Amino acid sequence: MARAHVLLLNPALGPLDYRADREHAIEPGSIVLAPLGPRQIVGVVWEEDSLPSDNQVGDNRLRPLLAVYDVPPIAAPLRRLIEWTADYYLAPPAAVLRMALPSSSALDGARTVTEYRLTHATPDRMTPQREQAIERIGIRQGLIRELATIADVSEAVIRGLVKSGAIEAVAVSIDTPWARPDPDHAVPDLSDEQQLAAGLLIDAVQARDFHPFLLDGVTGSGKTEVYFEAIAQALRQGRQTLVLLPEIALTEPFLKRFEARFGERPVAWHSELRQSQRRRAWRSIATGDACVVVGARSALFLPYRNLGLIVVDEAHETSFKQEDGVLYHARDVAVMRAKLESIPIALASATPAIETRQQAAIGRYTELKLTARHGTAEMPDISLIDLLEDPPARGRWIAPTLVKALADTLERREQSLLFLNRRGFAPLTLCRHCGHRFQCPNCTAWMVEHRLISRLQCHHCGHIEAPPRLCPECKTEDSLVACGPGVERIADEVKVLFPEAHIAIATSDTLSTPARAAEFVERMEAGDIDVVVGTQLVTKGYHFPNLTLVGVIDADLGLSGGDLRAAERSFQQIAQVAGRAGRAEKPGHVYVQTREPKAPVIQALLSGDSVSFYAAETEARRMAEAPPFGRYAAIIISSEHADQAAETARHIGRTAPEVDGMHVYGPAPAPLAMLRGRHRQRLLVHARRSLDVQNVIREWLGALTWPRGVRVAVDVDPYSFL
Repeated sequence: MARAHVLLLNPALGPLDYRADREHAIEPGSIVLAPLGPRQIVGVVWEEDSLPSDNQVGDNRLRPLLAVYDVPPIAAPLRRLIEWTADYYLAPPAAVLRMALPSSSALDGARTVTEYRLTHATPDRMTPQREQAIERIGIRQGLIRELATIADVSEAVIRGLVKSGAIEAVAVSIDTPWARPDPDHAVPDLSDEQQLAAGLLIDAVQARDFHPFLLDGVTGSGKTEVYFEAIAQALRQGRQTLVLLPEIALTEPFLKRFEARFGERPVAWHSELRQSQRRRAWRSIATGDACVVVGARSALFLPYRNLGLIVVDEAHETSFKQEDGVLYHARDVAVMRAKLESIPIALASATPAIETRQQAAIGRYTELKLTARHGTAEMPDISLIDLLEDPPARGRWIAPTLVKALADTLERREQSLLFLNRRGFAPLTLCRHCGHRFQCPNCTAWMVEHRLISRLQCHHCGHIEAPPRLCPECKTEDSLVACGPGVERIADEVKVLFPEAHIAIATSDTLSTPARAAEFVERMEAGDIDVVVGTQLVTKGYHFPNLTLVGVIDADLGLSGGDLRAAERSFQQIAQVAGRAGRAEKPGHVYVQTREPKAPVIQALLSGDSVSFYAAETEARRMAEAPPFGRYAAIIISSEHADQAAETARHIGRTAPEVDGMHVYGPAPAPLAMLRGRHRQRLLVHARRSLDVQNVIREWLGALTWPRGVRVAVDVDPYSFL
C-alpha cells in the first residue's frame, strides 16, 4: 500500500491523504479520482512537503483512490506555479488548480462524435433551401447545427437532406491531432530594427533559459511579426508557445494573421469554445501535440508538455487582471511561469505599464524598442479640439471640426473611427418631471440605456429591465430622458449627419464572440463600413489599412475618480486608438475632443512626448510609495446585510496589526457600496515594497472569525478600487 497526498478540486479543503494500490502508477502530478464523503471528486497527487495536511490520518483509516486517469501528470513547474499563485494572491490552492483542469471530459478516454457531410446522392426533392445548403456546404463537415449555420438554413433542412441520403453521418474522433504550423511557410521581410529585436528573441528561445523581454514598439511597428519569428524558432525546436491576448474579440483576427504566416491556425483557448473543443484542446496541450496556443488569461494555467516561449500581447491591458474568483494578474503570473519553466517571455505593448517600464529600467527585463512604423506608414498627426472654444451644436456631441473631418474622409472613401469608452446609448436615464433616476436594484450603479435592444442594463451585475412607459415614481407618461452619450447615441448622431454612411458599433455587446469579431473585420476589410463607433475594444490589435481618421469624443472621461492609474490608463487608451489611423500608405489624422487641454496626459498625447509623461507619472508614484515602489492590498467585506458587513469590517480594522512599513486605511463603504445584492466595505493596506504583506494579512485574518453570511476577499495588487 502507498500513501497518496491529494489536492482535490474543492477550495474549502486542503490536501487529503488516500490509499493507492501498488498496481496504480502514482507519482506527483498524477490526476486521480477520489472519494469525498458520498461524492467522487477529481484531484492531483501532490508532494506532502509542498502542501502539508492539517491533520494526519493513520494508514488504517485511509480510503482508497478510485482511479488514476490515463493523461500526462501535471508537471512540477506547473505545480510550483499553482503554489506560488495561491500564496501570492492569498487564494486556496484548489481554486488555482481548477484553472489547470477546466474540463472534466478531457480526462476520459478516446471519444467520437457524429458529424455530417455531403454525399454524391441527389435528394428526391430539390427546394431552393436544399439547393442553397448543398452549394454552401461543399466539402465542409460538421454537426447539424454547424452545417445549418454555414448554409444559412434551418436545421430541419439539413435533417431532411440526411433523411434523403444527400448528407451522411460519419463518426469522428474528437481528439483529432492538430496540424503543425510551418515555421518557414511565409517568412516576412523585416526591417533592420525588427530583425535586431527578433534575433535577440530567437537567441533566447535557443538558450532555453528564463529571460524576460519588454517588446516596446509604436503602434503599427510590427511587434507581432517580430515575436512570430521567436515562435518559428520554438516550432523548429519542437517546443510549445503560449500567446496571451487580452480580449476574446481579438482571437479570430489574430488566428487569420497567424495562419497567413505559418500556413495553419494555432490552437485557440477561450470561454466560447464548445465542451468538445475544450476537451480536444486540453488533451493536445497536455500531450504536446498543440504547438502554439492562443488564448485569454485562463490559457496561462493549462498543462503544457514542453513549453518553450510565452508571449503576452498588449501586455499593458487591465483585462489581464482577473476581478473575480482567484484575483490574479495574468501578466505577472506569466512572468513567474516563464521563470519556473526556464523559458523566455516577451511582453509586447505600444504603451507599457509603469510597473513593466520600471522592471526594464532596473535591468530585470531586456527592452527591445521599435521606434518606427513598418514600411512606408507614418504615425498620424494629432490635433486637439477644445470643447469650450469649439463646442458641438446643442444636443450633439461631435464638435464641428470633427464633423468636417468626417465629411472629408467619407468623400475620399476612407474609413473613420469614433472612440468613446462608454457602452449603450446613455449612462443615465431620469424623469424630467420628478427627477427619478433609474438605479440597479442589486448595485449602487445607474442603469444604462441600450436602445439597440430596448433595455435598461446594469453593467456590473447584468440586471436587465424593459424601459417603462411611465415614470415608476410620479407615473408621468413619456417623461424619461437620456443623459449623456454612449456609443449608440454617437452612432445615431453620425446617422443624422451622414445618412448615406454605413455605420458599425464595436463594443463587447456587439463583438461578444470571435465569430462576430471576424465578421466585423471582414466587413471593414471589404469596405462595407464607413464609420466605426467603438469602445476600448477597438483600441487594440486591429489593422485596417483604409482607416485614416480617428476621433476621440471625450478624452477626459477616464481622468476622474481618484484611481492612481487614471492618467496612465487614459494615455494608453487614447494612444492605442490613435494608432488605428494611417497604418498603411494613406496618412492618418487624430482629433482629440477635451475640456481640459492643459492636462498633462492631453499635452503628452499632442506633443508625442510619452517619455516626459511617464517620467512624471513614475516620479509621482515613487513619492507616494505607490506601485511599483510600494504595495497595495485591498480587503473587501460583503454581506446581504449592511450592518453585518459594516460590523465585520470594523472588527477587521480594529484588529489590524501594527507593522513597521505598513498602514491600514478604512474601513469605508466601497464606491460600489452594493454589488449583486451584497453590501460592501473596503480596507486598503499600503506597505513598503520589501514587506511580506501576504504573510501579515494571512496571520491577521486567519486569527479572526466572522458570521457565516459574510465574505472576506483579499485583492493583492488591486487594479479596481470600486
